[in-house]
Amino acid sequence: MPSVALKDRVPFGPKGPLGIVVDPMTWRAAPYLGLAGVLGFGWFAVLAVTVPVSLALTVVWVGVPLMMATVLMWRGGAMLERRLMRAAFGVKIADPYRARPERGVGAHIRWLLTDAATWQDLGYLLMLLPLGLVETALSVALWTASGMLLVQPVLMFLSVATGFSSDLTIDSWPGAFVAAVFGALLFVVAAYMVRGMAWLHGTLATVLLGGSQEERLRASRARGIDAAEAERRRIERDLHDGAQQRLLSVAVDLGRAQSKFDSEPEVARALIAQAHAGTKAAIAELRNLARGIHPAILSDRGLDAALSGLAARAPIHVDVSVELGERPPAAVESIAYFIVAETLANMAKHSGATEASVTVLRDHRGVVVDVWDNGIGGALLCPGGGLAGLADRAATIDGMLVLHSPVGGPTLVRAELPCEW
Repeated sequence: MPSVALKDRVPFGPKGPLGIVVDPMTWRAAPYLGLAGVLGFGWFAVLAVTVPVSLALTVVWVGVPLMMATVLMWRGGAMLERRLMRAAFGVKIADPYRARPERGVGAHIRWLLTDAATWQDLGYLLMLLPLGLVETALSVALWTASGMLLVQPVLMFLSVATGFSSDLTIDSWPGAFVAAVFGALLFVVAAYMVRGMAWLHGTLATVLLGGSQEERLRASRARGIDAAEAERRRIERDLHDGAQQRLLSVAVDLGRAQSKFDSEPEVARALIAQAHAGTKAAIAELRNLARGIHPAILSDRGLDAALSGLAARAPIHVDVSVELGERPPAAVESIAYFIVAETLANMAKHSGATEASVTVLRDHRGVVVDVWDNGIGGALLCPGGGLAGLADRAATIDGMLVLHSPVGGPTLVRAELPCEW
């Protein structure tokens, strides 16, 4: 039975005062907002020095590499900010950069300087100073004031017990408890302010760090092309190493059988039997390959039946749960099936798992696919790897792949696939 988050179980719901206070997102956003002013000042100070110096030195040769290093530095800072946005605010912003050219210094310089995302990154980092100062000032003021009011009964108790008091201590019990009540109200106001500032900051970051719609479409198209190319190479490799080799062996066996049919009929019959077995193996290879591209059962009966078929062929027990209601678009079904198939195949090869599960749900964002196993973990989402290929495939419809695989396990691969794009 799926667990219900605490913020959904408290009175007044997740958007009520208790829901906002107990929501982990509030407390992930608060530290970032408290330090946003420091981050903004740091980036402004660094850029205020490096950019003018680099531009001034471009009249001599040393300025060009220095300028490129400066550009790479602020792009790295923007990439870090995207990760911080996700960790602090739950805002997912994909890197919108154009594909890097394979060779050529001049091509790399043009790639850096003509990419609109490069200059939007710079704009965001410069905007971080005024925005961050306001966020930090408000955060510090609200949290400090609410904290000081909340602890007044404690300060009053210490004052009575020890005789020590300060200008910040209210010198009466009624006044201390009234202050604590106002402190609690201000605490809730601070929590709402944190969520409001997080929403505003996340929206601005999405506009500037997410690139233009054209850039996002270009990046999505590039990842789609890469995924299709990788799939073409996989099919070509499987055909060459599998069915093609088996059919070649069948042809050789039949040729040898033909030459020995009159002189050594027993040997010819054995070769024909061997060729027959090879033909059946080749047919099985082709059937598995076709099933990996787009199985007929997926088109005819949907994800539940197709994933159950995958689970039945897995070398370990795999629980399958599919709760979708109406069928999602065909592209979503195909990508979900491919992700589950590849993940189960990788699990069988590398994880050492003895148990696994596949869960497919439909929520307001689209289709969520979870593949879990109790293996040794340690899987990585590295460029050029199989999991990165699955992420590219999900990205073709603006979907996302999330991997959680600590060393020692377990491993969870989650794909979030929108049904509208």
